[in-house]
Amino acid sequence: MEQAKIRAAGDRALMVEFENVISIPVSQKVRSLKFQLEQQPIDGVLETVPTYRSLLVQYDPAVVRYGELAKRIEDRLGALSEISLPPAVITEIPVCYEGEYAMDLDEIAGLEHKTTDEVIRIHSQSDYYVYMLGFAPGHPYCARFENPFSFKRRESPRVKINGGSIVVQLELSDIIPFDQPCGWNIIGTTPVLPCDFRKENPFALKAGQWIRHVPVTAQEFGRIKAEVEQGTYRFVTRDYEGTGRDHV
Repeated sequence: MEQAKIRAAGDRALMVEFENVISIPVSQKVRSLKFQLEQQPIDGVLETVPTYRSLLVQYDPAVVRYGELAKRIEDRLGALSEISLPPAVITEIPVCYEGEYAMDLDEIAGLEHKTTDEVIRIHSQSDYYVYMLGFAPGHPYCARFENPFSFKRRESPRVKINGGSIVVQLELSDIIPFDQPCGWNIIGTTPVLPCDFRKENPFALKAGQWIRHVPVTAQEFGRIKAEVEQGTYRFVTRDYEGTGRDHV
């Protein structure tokens, strides 16, 4: 395994950087180190935050100094390949691809020289790997490995789009957790919340999971939205048996 680089990230955190590519094998190294630090904690470590290719480790300098922590983490890097991560799961995300819920669908179809039904089929019949949560709380950055779109960001970003918007570019598909600015195209909208602070565990997804978008009608969207608001909605999650291919 290529040796990771450990760098200071301020006076209360360090960054463990793996290979400079976006891929499932690199993501698994990041997750393996996070899992190892959770199973065999180091005194003073407060939190770990995974990204596409690195792990941020926040610590209390009154308990452990940077040099000591960096050395202890470096000593563990060689054994990452021996770590067995928990089995992968896949979560279903209901998505409405109709009318106002899919405001850029027609434009996307034009960019791809496909019908809207073909675009929906591509998007909803692919499994997406969750690489990381970032930008906003609970905001999942996901990618698929078949039939990527050809377009990137919009030329003119929007000042605000609605929470629940499903936005896409290339092979990426993100779920917007709150109303926020965004420069990606909106292919659909989900009534569920990827981040709900009413719950003890507010994040519905985490790095290493898979998701599948399930088309729903506008009527079904309203019904599910009501369940979410009442706190009775439950995500459909099952063991993942697919085989996502490496992505660079």
